[in-house]
Amino acid sequence: MDEFVELAFWEMTLRTVLSFIVLMILARFMGKKQVSQLTFFHYVTGITIGSIAANLAGESETPFLNGLYGMVLWALLTILANFLSFKSVKLRVALDDKPMIVIQDGKIIQGSLRKLRLNFNELNMMLREQSIFSMKDVNYAIFETNGNLSVMLKPTEQPAKKKDVKASATMPKYIPTEIITDGKVEEKNMRELHLTDVWLTQQLEQQGIGKPEHVLYAEIQTDGSLYVNTLKKT
Repeated sequence: MDEFVELAFWEMTLRTVLSFIVLMILARFMGKKQVSQLTFFHYVTGITIGSIAANLAGESETPFLNGLYGMVLWALLTILANFLSFKSVKLRVALDDKPMIVIQDGKIIQGSLRKLRLNFNELNMMLREQSIFSMKDVNYAIFETNGNLSVMLKPTEQPAKKKDVKASATMPKYIPTEIITDGKVEEKNMRELHLTDVWLTQQLEQQGIGKPEHVLYAEIQTDGSLYVNTLKKT
């Protein structure tokens, strides 16, 4: 019994070491990319190869050569797909998709959000990660194939050089917050900001909008004004 346990121990050790070595070699051949640069295709490929390596190391029922063949074959197919993607734009788009504009000329592209299954909370979070707290400040926003958001601010909101800064700083009255999303009023946010339905109606009427149902997205600004992106013409 002890001899069997010892044999199993050394077998697992050997399988783990060999799997590790093969995985490192394959990783070198497959190229270097930072995690933030990985597309969905590369992410799935990496997880799959790692899963095969883990199965190869820990599952003694799996013939070592079979597992090794599967891991190497998957890596070779990935390398081949990467090589062909350099030759073919269509294949590159099929594997990695293509960047998608989600905000254009300050307007939210609703169709792009649907295709990406991206909601306003997630879009706002990605903007805040770049220290952008209001969609009103955005001229263009592009959702990249690696899942990052590239943003171009409106000219008036772009960082100024030291020689350009002359205005005195003032504390904001509000933090930019969602007021309407997909035609529905965010009642909780309204209550927390002590805003009334009368105020909202007035703000919409000032912009020629009759009902919240006509609004795709509305957000209160630091000065108390309302930024509105309409769902359809009213």
